[in-house]
Amino acid sequence: METATERHLLDFSVLTDREVEVLLLLASGEQNRRLARHLGIAERTVRAHTANIVRKLRLKSRFEAAIVSHLYADDIKGLQVASRSAA
Repeated sequence: METATERHLLDFSVLTDREVEVLLLLASGEQNRRLARHLGIAERTVRAHTANIVRKLRLKSRFEAAIVSHLYADDIKGLQVASRSAA
């Protein structure tokens, strides 16, 4: 079975800062409602960010995004720190 990383390289730099936040939280396995509450945004907005993440990273599902988030958490957090330093 081919994995997401074998199909293509994951380029987390295409994600917005908020999408990176949502991606990191997806690894927790929490429902969108709880993620929304944690971020102070609407559940519908979390769904939109999740859909954007799946599309931009060319993944198949929210579940795959959560796995990617878990496996690459350090890389994603590094990107988050770099974007804050640039600001």
